[in-house]
Amino acid sequence: MEGTKHRILMVSDFFFPNFGGVESHIYYLSQCLLKLGHKVVVMTHAYGNRSGVRYVTNGLKVYYVPWRPFLMQNTLPTLFLTSPIVRTIIIREKISVVHGHQAFSTLCHEALMHARTMGYKVVFTDHSLYGFADAGSIHMNKVLQFTLADIDQAICVSHTSKENTVLRSGISPEKVFMVPNAVDTAMFTPSPKRLSCDEIVIVVISRLVYRKGADLLVEVIPEVCRLFPKVRFIIGGDGPKRVRLEEMREKFSLQDRVEMLGAVPHAQVRSVLISGHIFLNSSLTEAFCIAILEAASCGLLTVSTRVGGVPEVLPDDMIVLAEPAPEDMVRAVKKAIDMLPGIDPQVMHLRMKKLYSWDDVAKRTEIVYDRAMQSPTTNLLDRLPRYLTCGSWAGKLFCIVMIINYLLWRLLEFLQPAEGIEEVPDIGPLHAQLDSRDNLCEAEEKRI
Repeated sequence: MEGTKHRILMVSDFFFPNFGGVESHIYYLSQCLLKLGHKVVVMTHAYGNRSGVRYVTNGLKVYYVPWRPFLMQNTLPTLFLTSPIVRTIIIREKISVVHGHQAFSTLCHEALMHARTMGYKVVFTDHSLYGFADAGSIHMNKVLQFTLADIDQAICVSHTSKENTVLRSGISPEKVFMVPNAVDTAMFTPSPKRLSCDEIVIVVISRLVYRKGADLLVEVIPEVCRLFPKVRFIIGGDGPKRVRLEEMREKFSLQDRVEMLGAVPHAQVRSVLISGHIFLNSSLTEAFCIAILEAASCGLLTVSTRVGGVPEVLPDDMIVLAEPAPEDMVRAVKKAIDMLPGIDPQVMHLRMKKLYSWDDVAKRTEIVYDRAMQSPTTNLLDRLPRYLTCGSWAGKLFCIVMIINYLLWRLLEFLQPAEGIEEVPDIGPLHAQLDSRDNLCEAEEKRI
């Protein structure tokens, strides 16, 4: 199967114009897979007035399905209602592999379920870490167990994430690959002029939510400002915890030392990063954290909480790690300030170019697709016992869901046969290759 060009459908509730790590991962991975000659199509839900089919950079086709977000950019779980449109897209685009992203994406789970019912190969990428004790995590882990019970291959973005996913879902570790995130080093370059250390600027760019440690920032920032009169903070991002940060700024009269930018468009992230010396990440849980890579590529020294897969991201001389406690974070910031004179942003950028590349991520993902295509094709009766292992009650429920989904698929096959669905012509690298081949044939015929 090596060297085979795949036709991939990326599915997630999270894609542009929304911004985040999952959105960036899907976009950059898709672009690099297109360069390798594969066909890539993205399926997500509608964003505002953005509905229907759109084309983005390099002919990447995006289906904005007319489903509206229900909660936290997720569509309402419907189980079976997405089946007709998923089936139509798969047949129209002649898809061979369906690749779902993010454990709490409803659209991802439903698309993978429908694709397996139709007999297609499926791959899943988990971008987050989850616990085992709270009610939300318990329910999410059971849903993940259902999806991964019948998956061909899975991808995690760090070794910590892989361990977490295997424990939560019960999937065989042999089926799980570790493929890290990357950074576009051509976009995130250091400032040509080295910043003076007379005033030290600490940059925070993050969603201001509990999981990203916004409450930790509320305690850390005043103490750092008290200990270091020459330190100033720039905070980019928005979220429900923004009010707490603004209250902290008012309470300690730090309006001239803490600048709140609000939501920062991805195209302007670099301009914010290069105005600082240190990047501060206060996440309470993180599978990888692309923001750290972007900051390091811009030449910033990183201070981060030692959580999840963060210790795997950068070498020790490029990051200062701390426990997610205010006093330890302040200690880490002090250590980073002492290290600043020895940091060369240009050297750090060159190191990042060697360490991380989306082209490398795409080639490693390509291997996962090859492995998925080699996995044996099984019918419904062979697959049902896999769901029975998910629990005494849950297993039986999952079997019923899959049987109903299979019957629905057969009904759709009867009402609208696959032969009656028009296939779309290839546009992009595959199409370009076919055109160039035709042109060569025509030139050869004229020469003869």
